[in-house]
Amino acid sequence: MKNLHDILKKEKYKKIKFKITKTQHLLIKAKINGVLGNFILDTGASNSCVGFDGVELFLLQAKKSKTRASGAGATGMLTQIANHNKLDVGNWKTADFDVVIFDLSHVNEALIEHKSKAVHGIIGADVLMKGKAIVDYYNHYLYLK
Repeated sequence: MKNLHDILKKEKYKKIKFKITKTQHLLIKAKINGVLGNFILDTGASNSCVGFDGVELFLLQAKKSKTRASGAGATGMLTQIANHNKLDVGNWKTADFDVVIFDLSHVNEALIEHKSKAVHGIIGADVLMKGKAIVDYYNHYLYLK
């Protein structure tokens, strides 16, 4: 069988490197509205998100949301939403990216407790589905189309 990278390159996929943290999370760099940040790549997260402290940093126009967030041991968390943002993950781009905003302090506290760096947010299944994602865990690459 041909090399996975060669096959996906012909199919117009973009190749993005990720790192694996001490906590076994996949860490990826991405830009929201031109601002670079560190994100957990989470195939189990339904939506991509940033913490409340990222609203100004990523130039987000936050609006109230009735949706409650849950995950990583926390439930019923208040959220906000910011629509129509620009997202760059490596060479892959989308100009219509909606991001959920909620308190990520519990996530970052757990990361720091395990001697890992804090993150600005999470890249979730919304982006992975939009980009027809393929995750190459062995070689530490994310492919998005």
